[in-house]
Amino acid sequence: MMPRWKGKGSQAKANADPMSKIVSQLQSSLIQSETRGLLSSCSVLVEVDAELADLLNRSCFGRPRITAQEDKQWFQLDMEEAFYLCFSLKCLKVIGEDGYIKSNEELWDYLKSKKPVFPVSYKVYSHLRHKNWVVRSGLQYGVDFVAYHHHPALVHSEYAVLVLSEGDNDLNGRLRVWSDVHCTVRLCGSVAKTLLTVIVNSNNQGANSPSCLEHYTVEEQTITRWNPERSREDQIGPKNGTKKV
Repeated sequence: MMPRWKGKGSQAKANADPMSKIVSQLQSSLIQSETRGLLSSCSVLVEVDAELADLLNRSCFGRPRITAQEDKQWFQLDMEEAFYLCFSLKCLKVIGEDGYIKSNEELWDYLKSKKPVFPVSYKVYSHLRHKNWVVRSGLQYGVDFVAYHHHPALVHSEYAVLVLSEGDNDLNGRLRVWSDVHCTVRLCGSVAKTLLTVIVNSNNQGANSPSCLEHYTVEEQTITRWNPERSREDQIGPKNGTKKV
């Protein structure tokens, strides 16, 4: 499936301002401003100025939060987004409820306590972000994430991402029977998305600290409905790339 751009000129705008460049600008701005986030249950709140708010919006990290304080702007980061900025980009510090900055290990343990499958979901989130995909929540489509080529204002999401893992955990009850696969693929097709399953193998490294992530491996698979038109001899076959089943 090719990217579905929103309107004339959207692709040109995206090509002129690549996501990797925007994220790099955000990283530099957060480091220079020594921005701090406030831990709030399952999210992190960040007070920002107009410039930083613009960069967060353009790079698709968090969502603006409306408050009664007209002179202040706040962004709310999901768990994966906050930890990506803290651990992977090293440009954000998070303050806990006790008023002290949490180390990566302390934040890791806290997020795991709120979401037991966080190590696996974060591995998939960071894996896609490192490839310069824009990754957002897929809750409204019944999946874990949706992946965009660029900002959602310019392009529709291309993939509906389902996180799976090797071993026994809460993620592995999905897609075990054909009816689950069929329903999920039909749903994705109805909203013009390709189902992408990302299977994480921990390689028996556990999840005691974020350092385990470098030992995790991932396998991507796209699952699509059979299309007889594509199997005819006069049709061009699929290009090599992500494994399809």
